[in-house]
Amino acid sequence: MSKADVKTTVLADGLRYKAKAPGSPFRASASFSGATMSCFMCGKHRVRSQLRTRQLLGKAQTVCAPSCKALDELVANGGG
Repeated sequence: MSKADVKTTVLADGLRYKAKAPGSPFRASASFSGATMSCFMCGKHRVRSQLRTRQLLGKAQTVCAPSCKALDELVANGGG
């Protein structure tokens, strides 16, 4: 019997992976409109079309549109 290779285990010193899957969890996009940004309120990454700019703490911040809860429900129901 052979052990299965562990792909992303952090070593005891906490600094290195034994092996890490290449690439980024965020898709690469050639166009600016396909890029993702994080919501200032919930921190989830969304495509720019699902975000809007809102004045928070005296600065323009990107937040989910129409709201974080509404987008989460939409995605959970398979609509996003």
